[in-house]
Amino acid sequence: MTLPRRLVAEGIGTALLLATVVGSGIMAERLCGGNVGLALLCNALATGGGLVALVLAFGPVSGAHFNPVVTLSAAAVGEMRWGDVPGYLVAQVAGAFCGVGVADLMFDLPAFAASTHVRVGPAQWLGEVVASFGLLGTIIGVSRRTPAATPGAVAAYIVAAYWFTSSTSFANPAVTLARAFTDTFAGIRPVDVPAFVLAQLVGAAVATLVFTWLVPRADSTLAGSSPT
Repeated sequence: MTLPRRLVAEGIGTALLLATVVGSGIMAERLCGGNVGLALLCNALATGGGLVALVLAFGPVSGAHFNPVVTLSAAAVGEMRWGDVPGYLVAQVAGAFCGVGVADLMFDLPAFAASTHVRVGPAQWLGEVVASFGLLGTIIGVSRRTPAATPGAVAAYIVAAYWFTSSTSFANPAVTLARAFTDTFAGIRPVDVPAFVLAQLVGAAVATLVFTWLVPRADSTLAGSSPT
C-alpha cells in the first residue's frame, strides 16, 4: 500500500476515533442526568465499539495505529520504516484535532475550547503508564500470534482500562493533545497534557521491551508497509 494512502487512512481513522470518544462523552453526559459512572460506562462502550470497526476498516491499509506510541513502538522493533514515522505522527495528530472539532460541532459547541477538566497527580500519571503498558502489550502479544483477534482484543482492553485505571486510559499522545481542546466530558486541561504524554511514552517503551521479548516475532513483515 502506498504511503499517501496509509497516511490518509491514519488521519481519517484517528479523526473518527476522536469523534467517537468526544461525541459519545458529550452525549453520555447530556443523557445520564449527572450520573458520572453511567456516563463513563456509555463513553467506554461507545469507544470500544468504534475501535473494533475502525481497526477492521483501516487495519489492512495502514495498520490502524491511530496512536503515536504504537507507531514508535512498531518502528523501534523493525515492523515499519522509520522514514514513514513522521508522516504517521502528523496524520494522527491532525486527524485527532479534526475529530475533536467535528464532535464538538455536531453537538452545537465551539469547535475548539481549552478544557478545564483537571487530570493531575502521581496516581493519574501511574494510571497512564499502566494504560499504555497494557495497550502496547495487548497489541504486540495478540498481533504476533493471533492477528485476526487484534481488533477485539484492543477494544476490550480499552473498555476495561477506562474503568481500572485512575486516568480513564488516554494511552495515546495524539488523543491527549486533541482532548485538551474540548471543554467537555472527555477533556483534559492543556497544562496537564505533558505529564500524561510522558507517562504514555514510558509505559509504551517498557511494554515494547517486555512483550517483544515475551512474544518473539514470527516473521519479518513490515507493519503497515504493504499488506495488500
